[in-house]
Amino acid sequence: MGEFTDKLAAAGNKVAGNVKEAIGKATDNERLEAEGEAQQVKGTGQDVKGSVKGALGDKI
Repeated sequence: MGEFTDKLAAAGNKVAGNVKEAIGKATDNERLEAEGEAQQVKGTGQDVKGSVKGALGDKI
């Protein structure tokens, strides 16, 4: 995947994770809240990956 694709996937995971976390907090569902937090971390990782690809010209 290229830089743009990674960053787009990252944004999706961050938004979805944020929604899951908020719903988990609102419904006192610790599992869903934890899933949301994990998905946000995954999105952050994808964002970093996209930034690295951008800096290296998609050569990785």
